[in-house]
Amino acid sequence: MRGNRAVSSVISVILLVAIVVILAATIASFALGFTENLNDPAPMVAQTSGEFIPQEGDSGSIVKLMHVAGDSIAVSDIEISVRAECEAGTKQGRIVNLPAGSGNAIRESDGQIEGDDIFDESSLNTIDNQVDGVDNGVALLQGGQYTTGDSIIFRIAKGDCELRRGSAISVRVVHNPSQTVIINKDLVA
Repeated sequence: MRGNRAVSSVISVILLVAIVVILAATIASFALGFTENLNDPAPMVAQTSGEFIPQEGDSGSIVKLMHVAGDSIAVSDIEISVRAECEAGTKQGRIVNLPAGSGNAIRESDGQIEGDDIFDESSLNTIDNQVDGVDNGVALLQGGQYTTGDSIIFRIAKGDCELRRGSAISVRVVHNPSQTVIINKDLVA
């Protein structure tokens, strides 16, 4: 009878070790699976400047964001969210699917505007002629990278969102891969 007890002990130890190994493998696979879903870290835009450029006539007003310091960001990885206090009430629109599409413009028909269409759909080359120190359509037109020294410009169309003196405009640039706001500017008309 003593011989049977030793076999029972060995079998129970083997079964216990097998259960621990299976549990450890299961837990490890879940833990490693969760890390695959983590987003890449957002690029760091250490400093930006924002400027609101009012215009005469029916054109609307231009928003200019200048990348002063920090990481380069692929233009195709960003979207721009704008909230403006228009004369007819607050409107919110987003510029997506960058860089600019046909005709060097940001157009709703190209799937680049979501929410309220408050944006001028003219060519960015036309708009940049009205901003000092800006040429060649800036980052949204050129595609590639938004780097130190580059500007983002777009115009809020007067016909879609008339801004009064003192109106607030909030601009957020979102890095899509990490779902992080990398530029946050509040401007006043």
